[in-house]
Amino acid sequence: MTKKKTKTIKVTQIASAIGRPQDQKQTLVGLGLNKIRRSRELEDTPSVRGMIKKVKHLLKIEEAA
Repeated sequence: MTKKKTKTIKVTQIASAIGRPQDQKQTLVGLGLNKIRRSRELEDTPSVRGMIKKVKHLLKIEEAA
């Protein structure tokens, strides 16, 4: 049985959530981010892409190696 490698995205929070609407703050928490310069590697799925799109102005997105 071979293990299928899933594509991942590295997201880093580059801006504060202070003063942002509550739904944007909750989206950041859902992505595992809540402080500036915190990074996470997430699976590249449509649901994650939708969450990233909602708060893209607060994030830096990179393709994970």
